[in-house]
Amino acid sequence: MHRQFDDILLGSIELFCLAAEAGSFTAAANTAGVTPAAVSRSISRLEKRLGVRLFVRSTRSIRLTEGGKEYFEQCRAALNLLVEAERKVTGEQVQPSGTIRISAPTTYGHHRLLPLLPAFRAKYPLIKVEAHISNRNVDFHEENFDVAIRLRAQPDSMMVSRHLEDAALVVVASPAYLKRAGVPGTLSDLDRHECIQFDLPSSGRQISWLFKEGGHEKEIFTTGNYMCAEDVLAGVTLAKAGAGLFQTYQFVVERDLAQGELVEVLQAFAGRMRPVSLMYPHGRLLPSRVRAFVEFMMEQARPPAAA
Repeated sequence: MHRQFDDILLGSIELFCLAAEAGSFTAAANTAGVTPAAVSRSISRLEKRLGVRLFVRSTRSIRLTEGGKEYFEQCRAALNLLVEAERKVTGEQVQPSGTIRISAPTTYGHHRLLPLLPAFRAKYPLIKVEAHISNRNVDFHEENFDVAIRLRAQPDSMMVSRHLEDAALVVVASPAYLKRAGVPGTLSDLDRHECIQFDLPSSGRQISWLFKEGGHEKEIFTTGNYMCAEDVLAGVTLAKAGAGLFQTYQFVVERDLAQGELVEVLQAFAGRMRPVSLMYPHGRLLPSRVRAFVEFMMEQARPPAAA
């Protein structure tokens, strides 16, 4: 077998992957312990060898070209294979390390994910965590995310989806609102109540409320004078302030219900749930740090709530 890669070229490939992941020559240089100029020279050396431009450079930023994106995916997979080979040969003594980038919605992020992260880092102290908590769907490739947690995840052949839990839905209101407006006893009573609305960020459409009645699933579009967008937690805050009724995930309001700040209503029509999924791109060899996080989250996965 003829040698095709010398040490300098392999080092250049590593620096290229670091720059692609960080979106910055300077950040890659800091990680590798070299100068930004050394990173730039390595990238230029690769581009000359390949005859392909890997990055579009400006004074403030860099971004991968289409050829650069394809090369990056292949190189990252190859480097991951080398890391995995080393891990196996050494009897898996190599501790998972590096940075993992996680995207999660505000509801699951604040009430499920963030409280678990200290335990994860206690188990894997060499892994640094970047938790991006927002209600937008991130672009794994463009933004270099490793995993995302999604409620209402749609089937996607490009993504691996692991089921974390089924999140039960409840309708809640403050004691002050119920004293003022009365307690709804049937689904038809919703017509005379102030129902706090929420627009789904991905579509801008009003979210329907889900119920079970007589063994059948029901979907109701309620009305109200309060409209929230982007963050479901805004609806919870409004409900606690006495603005009206709001349907949300039970895990979001568990503490508020226990403390009496909110009261669950229409329990006879409860039982609907939405799945929570952990997702990552299909076809990638998972780095040990990502595999460790996925396995940790699956250990924490909750069984379906009782209907």
